[in-house]
Amino acid sequence: MSASILVTGGAGFLGSHVAGCLLRDGHRVTVLDDLSGGFRDNVAPGSDFVEGSVRDGALLDRLFAERRFEHVYHLAAYAAEGLSHFIRSFNYLNNLVGSVELVNRAVNQRVKSFVFTSSIAVYGTHQAPVREDATPEPDSPYGIAKLAVEQDLAAARRLFGLNTVIFRPHNVYGERQNIGDPYRNVVGIFVNQLLNGEPMTIFGDGTQTRAFTYVGDIAPVIARAHATPESYGETFNLGADTPCDLNTLARAVASEMGAAPRIRYLPARQEVQHAFAAHAKVRRHFDCPPDTPLPEGLRAMCHWAKAAGARRGPRFSPLEIATGLPATWEA
Repeated sequence: MSASILVTGGAGFLGSHVAGCLLRDGHRVTVLDDLSGGFRDNVAPGSDFVEGSVRDGALLDRLFAERRFEHVYHLAAYAAEGLSHFIRSFNYLNNLVGSVELVNRAVNQRVKSFVFTSSIAVYGTHQAPVREDATPEPDSPYGIAKLAVEQDLAAARRLFGLNTVIFRPHNVYGERQNIGDPYRNVVGIFVNQLLNGEPMTIFGDGTQTRAFTYVGDIAPVIARAHATPESYGETFNLGADTPCDLNTLARAVASEMGAAPRIRYLPARQEVQHAFAAHAKVRRHFDCPPDTPLPEGLRAMCHWAKAAGARRGPRFSPLEIATGLPATWEA
């Protein structure tokens, strides 16, 4: 049955894929995005695009009143975990306060479900692979904000009966990613550097590991959450199972781009050394496809990137803290 659904961050990378899945299922989709990290060309054809911020309470009031949303998918965030240490106020205003503005309207509208993309950044330095029952110990302002939204949603569920589904995706890559962003999404950074004829940059020695997740594997799972009542009230890790170190990733990206694997090593920055997750729980609730092998996913992304071309993303300004800022991040 067709439903009226709001997707925040739907001009971004993951949000655009989720919105596309919802449209293919026949739903009426409104995309809300401020275009700070996404692009108008990303918006899924057939959706109704509104340019604006989740921090704009008047805009949210108007949209909820006019469109009577039945479900909310909240994917909007400034997801630069490493940079969040240096933009703390912006991080909390954008990722926490903006989320609460949206939760308020969802409660008042009595929406049927609220689907939120959190992050495995909430776990911090837990030994990988982390499971959902691990006690969160985020060590970045970004992870702290995501955990705070999770806790706010839990409170709203207890007090107001808001049906929530929380996903903790990790290291997602694929077509339509903002490869020009210099602060986040290492696969996109590598691809863009190669397109610009530059060496790939790695903080530290490249032995840190992540499980890189192809967007086509998880977007359909997220898009089914509102229609899966048994998932209401649950939190799920979501992503690939197999970890890969950054040195191996760099060589794989260079191979798919047809370039020499030139790597420039930079001083290590504060980050979790090994971060990947277990996914048994999400597979018990959803029909998850097998993981797309990393070479196959990279091939699809690199084919798209070669056609789209290199991008020059803006440096974040103003930075709130300069102490300890990696030199390559200076505005």
